[in-house]
Amino acid sequence: MHGFGRYLAAALAARFASEGMSLAVVLLALERTGSAAYGAFVLTAWLAPHVLAAPLAGAAAARTGRPRLFHVVALTGFTCAVAALAVLLGRAPAPVVVAVALLGGSCGPMVTGGMSSLVAGLVPAGAGRDRAYAWDASTYNAAAVTAPAVVGLAAALGSAAPAMAALALAGTLAAVLAATLPYTTRQPDPTARPGAEPGAPAAAGLGAGLAALWRIRELRAITSATTLAFVGIGTLTTTSVLLASRLSSPGGGGVLMTAFAVGALAGSLTLGRITSVEPGRLARRAMAGTGAALAAAVFAPSVAVAAVLFAAAGVCDGPLLTATLRIRSEYAPDAVRTQVFTLGAGLKLTAASVGAALGGFAASAPPQALLAGISTLILASALLHALVARHGAAPTGAAAATTGPPEGSATAPAGRRTS
Repeated sequence: MHGFGRYLAAALAARFASEGMSLAVVLLALERTGSAAYGAFVLTAWLAPHVLAAPLAGAAAARTGRPRLFHVVALTGFTCAVAALAVLLGRAPAPVVVAVALLGGSCGPMVTGGMSSLVAGLVPAGAGRDRAYAWDASTYNAAAVTAPAVVGLAAALGSAAPAMAALALAGTLAAVLAATLPYTTRQPDPTARPGAEPGAPAAAGLGAGLAALWRIRELRAITSATTLAFVGIGTLTTTSVLLASRLSSPGGGGVLMTAFAVGALAGSLTLGRITSVEPGRLARRAMAGTGAALAAAVFAPSVAVAAVLFAAAGVCDGPLLTATLRIRSEYAPDAVRTQVFTLGAGLKLTAASVGAALGGFAASAPPQALLAGISTLILASALLHALVARHGAAPTGAAAATTGPPEGSATAPAGRRTS
């Protein structure tokens, strides 16, 4: 596990910057232009490239002979875009601001799934790697708790500009730490599944990652299920604000989302570290538990009761990311592992964006009805995973995809199933 501690610090810093951008961009636009809509437009430009850039970023990471340089450049590009937006937003012409947002957003997949793909090269296969993915998942949840709080506090004390500067500093720290990670030459893994041994072509084409997501049953199951679930998760922020207002606490929406985020962090650090449960089963239980807790919150008589149920939903949601990362690591062929990670993250983010848009269109509906719809989507995602995982045709030879990343790659062979 040499270097894993530095990886966690780099991942936390990068994801802190990523999580804070959604709120900081809108607040800074409102502060400088008086238009939250302008901030939403810039945020859309920031988020839109994620799913489009994911296969490109994944393929480039798999093909590069200098993985350390590639990841540092991606993180540096992300950081420079954050810093540039802090200066230009509301001051420069809109096309310039949008162009910067598009460029920065194109680096986004390497901050999320791209970095998670490095864990396999830092931690040996087995239970230790499963626990490492639990720690990796906790960085997402920790960032989701702390980044909005820091941004909101900075804005409340005076301006959102210092918050943007803090996000840029976090990105800089991530790039510096990434430059120190040990990227070693891949060694054969005697526990690798059939079809995952070295010796095949070193890299795969742009469509290989998407093909692996579709052709490998376990990857298809988790990707389809989490994408559906994140349509609901993307609607949760708007719904929580509306629900709190309906419960006579207009400012309670932030309390509900904070409760969910804190619960998710606790879940990833506790339930997410369970390695004796097969990751697919853990994912289904996580989605079912999250959906059930949110369904119960429909009947909450107060924000306090709703917050407890949102926290319970978060605890159940925490292990989902850990299970997802474990499945991607175990079943993604070596040559497309980074593509699988970046594509999976991009699809989930896109689904969440769709959910947020749907929440905006349906904002006039009773919030309890919206929350019931969200819980139904998440429960349906658990059922979808069970159906696809059970009835899908098993792939031949690791989905007949190419394996073996280029020499010097940070990726490692897929690990043996632990249960």
